[in-house]
Amino acid sequence: MQYYNTLAFAQQLDAEDELAAYRKEFCFPKVNGKQVIYFTGNSLGLQPKRTQSFVDEVMEDWRNLAVEGHFYAKKPWWDYHERLASPLAKIVGAKPEEVSVMNTLTVNLHLLMVSFYRPTKKRYKIICEEKAFPSDQYMLQSQLRVHGLDASDALIEINKRKGEHFWRTEDIINKIKEIGDELALVLIGGVNYYNGQVFDMEKITGEGKSVGAMVGWDLAHAAGNVELKLHEWGVDFAAWCSYKYMNSGPGNASGIFVHERHLNQADIPRFEGWWGTNKANRFLMKPNFEPLPTADAWQLSNVPVLSVAPYLASLTLFEEVGMDRLIAKRKKVVAYLEYVLLEIEKEVGGSFEIITPSQRGCQLSVFLHGEGRTLFDYLMKQGVIADWREPNVIRLAPVPFYTSFEDMYQFGQILKKGITSKVQPEKQYRD
Repeated sequence: MQYYNTLAFAQQLDAEDELAAYRKEFCFPKVNGKQVIYFTGNSLGLQPKRTQSFVDEVMEDWRNLAVEGHFYAKKPWWDYHERLASPLAKIVGAKPEEVSVMNTLTVNLHLLMVSFYRPTKKRYKIICEEKAFPSDQYMLQSQLRVHGLDASDALIEINKRKGEHFWRTEDIINKIKEIGDELALVLIGGVNYYNGQVFDMEKITGEGKSVGAMVGWDLAHAAGNVELKLHEWGVDFAAWCSYKYMNSGPGNASGIFVHERHLNQADIPRFEGWWGTNKANRFLMKPNFEPLPTADAWQLSNVPVLSVAPYLASLTLFEEVGMDRLIAKRKKVVAYLEYVLLEIEKEVGGSFEIITPSQRGCQLSVFLHGEGRTLFDYLMKQGVIADWREPNVIRLAPVPFYTSFEDMYQFGQILKKGITSKVQPEKQYRD
């Protein structure tokens, strides 16, 4: 498609966009009385307007029923989380029984590693990407310490090649083959938080399984963003947060995936709690754990319903639209953003370096050479809510549910003005 960096062309794309109406389903902050251009759905998604009614329903049932709400609420609380399994399964490419909702992301990764990182004297090494998200790094290092292992020996980080900003799949594959039967676990972020690269999860999973390793994925930046086929790919386990592309609210509940081959096993190593035991016997208070035949067996405690309600509200939007349509718009709007950036680069005589490779989701990470934090501050003051990462990267994530093509055009005009005017505003936002 031939793009044009004009307001009329951007508005034409919006008029043709079959998802344009969903923009009205979300609440936008305002800066200087104007609705913002929101580029940080990769950090915290906007609030769906329908969220309020889902939370109000729980509050009303709590007010009117108190403890009886567990069984007699409009959506009974004791199995509230089960309503999320089917829509989530479609988003991550799983069977409903392979999905559950509980805790938060790093907590769930720790719990899943209890089951899927079982080092032996020979097979004990873990592969992750260089400079993984800090929480993943801390988690992996602490897991190794718990097992009496030294991260300098047991944790293998896959590096980018010198002078490149992305990982090459062949380098990961070669390292898996090299470690071979010493490899216990591959655990990588499916979409890298810094450069926005989408890893070849299918190929990496297949290679990890071929040498006898377990393979898990941190899907914090992937779930609700890119196509996932966790069951088909044979992934052992995965976890994701719900507050980025899935719009469930700050710090909200995490989702997990456990492949069906690991389900319904009473003897699998696992930290256990009463909400993971057989529902039919849960309130008999039996002394011995009887695991549910689903991923719910990894649950420890009853689900925080007030937290899960916003997640369920957002998932109704995904059910209406479907990942195929979201991905189709995502590709188009990100391509248009890339085009606008390159056009502005020509107009201002600047040097923009997009470090996100072609294997990407919603996010473009951009070096604005010759520019610095001052330009980012200017963008924020003008109502462009983007994200800064040291040393000099701006992350831009147009989310297909609520980002318009006109947003991309208007962002370009604000960016151009910020560069050409060299305005140096006071900071008007929080880090």
